[in-house]
Amino acid sequence: MEPLEEAEVTELKRQLEEEDLDPEQKISLLNNTLNQALKMAALQTDGSTLTAVKSQLYLSGVLSHCVVLLSPDPRRPRGNWGAAATLAQLTSSCCVGVEPGKQSQTFHRLFLPSVMNSLLSLASQLMRRAECVSLFRKVMDSVGWLLRAHSQLTTQVLSSVHYEQIQMCDDVSVSLLCIQMWIQICSASRDFLSGLSDDSVLLLLNEAVGQLAVSSDSSVGGASVRLILLMANQQELRVQPLLHSFRGLDSLLDKDWRGRSFDQDVDQLIALIQSDTRSHPKACTERVRAASVIQAAWRSYQTRRRVKSLNRAVSTLQRKYRARRRQQQQQKEAQQWDEELKYQVCVRRQQARRLFHQKQRQLLQLLPPDQVQSYLQECERRAAVVIQSFWKGFRERQRYNNTHRHTLRQTHTRQQAARTLQRAVRCFLDKRRAEKVPPTPPFWIGQHGLTDSRRVELRRQVEEHISLHPSSRVSRQECERLHEEVQLLLLSELQGGDRRRREELRVEALLAHTHTQLELLREAPPLSTVTLKDSESFLSPSGPIAARARDSHNATLQASRLPWWRTLGDTADMFSPSHLQELEAELGGLFVGGSVGVGQPED
Repeated sequence: MEPLEEAEVTELKRQLEEEDLDPEQKISLLNNTLNQALKMAALQTDGSTLTAVKSQLYLSGVLSHCVVLLSPDPRRPRGNWGAAATLAQLTSSCCVGVEPGKQSQTFHRLFLPSVMNSLLSLASQLMRRAECVSLFRKVMDSVGWLLRAHSQLTTQVLSSVHYEQIQMCDDVSVSLLCIQMWIQICSASRDFLSGLSDDSVLLLLNEAVGQLAVSSDSSVGGASVRLILLMANQQELRVQPLLHSFRGLDSLLDKDWRGRSFDQDVDQLIALIQSDTRSHPKACTERVRAASVIQAAWRSYQTRRRVKSLNRAVSTLQRKYRARRRQQQQQKEAQQWDEELKYQVCVRRQQARRLFHQKQRQLLQLLPPDQVQSYLQECERRAAVVIQSFWKGFRERQRYNNTHRHTLRQTHTRQQAARTLQRAVRCFLDKRRAEKVPPTPPFWIGQHGLTDSRRVELRRQVEEHISLHPSSRVSRQECERLHEEVQLLLLSELQGGDRRRREELRVEALLAHTHTQLELLREAPPLSTVTLKDSESFLSPSGPIAARARDSHNATLQASRLPWWRTLGDTADMFSPSHLQELEAELGGLFVGGSVGVGQPED
């Protein structure tokens, strides 16, 4: 048996490029051809034959067609999922051991990521189908086989959207299968982790720790613990510092995963995590544990919120996609029904015409020969009558429409002419009436004009009035000068007000600091009973200042709740310690600057 020849590869590529074959037929053709070619090459004694066959399939472009057929296409519903899973397995096998030659850079940077993306998208589609569990396992095995040969694809897999959808699946078998895949990859090759970057190792640890935090199944938890221990055994110097970044992981293991039949692995992992922290006991203080709890709660809240929003977004997208697909299907069915109805109408018309002609032929056969001509003339006469009646009806309707339209146009023209005449007559009558109205007498009684002597007398009176009553208005230059003076006075007043406010604030701050120091000294214990903790509190005035700020804040809240008439008198009794304690009990306490309780700083 000979391996795949160049003519066979060319013929296969030509068949794949034909538009007559649908995607399912192309997948079946590729499965048969690739399976037969790989089997024939594997039976050869020379090991380079299999490599040559895989390289030939890649360089000819056959594997590119495989990637296109495996890629998701919403316009093309997939029917045979088993054939697609088989094609994914064959494509993954063909990508291992290829010698691309001059196209090595294109093969590793473009082709392999596209193959991995197609495999993960197919796996995410199979994951949603309950009847395709074995096919999902088959595709994930193909992913693991490809990762063993090309470890640089690990970052793409861990950061892929399709792999994230697989991780968020609620099915325990899916999560267990993903963890087992990484265990098998790390166990098969001890150099797998050494070829990864620190970011990829951290992503892999994130997946294992995430399964420990989210899942409650014993098999998933045991597999996650074994994966972390396997990574630590192979790359201890890289993995152990990364494990210390997961705060609270040891307490999570001790609290949730003991008594699950793998306590020995749990103890070993806890010892590995705590191996470095025991040499630095100062790092495991109460503040670090509190920060770990807060961070864990916040991250869990963020994760739950993100998962909820993602599920809502996915459900919304699926609902809209299904509605759109249902609408398109209904439109397609309606179009098919319309076409079928039109076709049926045409067919029935042809059948009716054929039956009519057959009946005419039968009637002509029954008639005597001497009556055939008269019968045909009678048929022609009736046909002519029908045609003439239709033509006359059409002509009369057209004539009526034209006459009616001409009548409407004439009526409109007459109405427009009548309106124009009426408007002109009304204007003429208004003018005649205005001419008949007697003129209004003028308000000026006396002579109609001013004489020169009268003008001189009036001017003299005006000048005397101006001289006796000078104008109070000032010139424009005087207004501008007054405006500039006012602006300078306002600026100086504002600057003086700012200085006074700053001085008042500084005085108030000094008085508050002085009062705080006096109260601190007044309440200080004797030197014989002073402890280290008391001395630290006296060295830092943050606690008393926070207590005074809290009391001032509580007093402000109490004053805002009082009626207005209570604030008119003396307010000293309103802000007594009893009132402040009642207000603090009502509000449930305050958290000011790390202090908890009534004015007592946290130890």
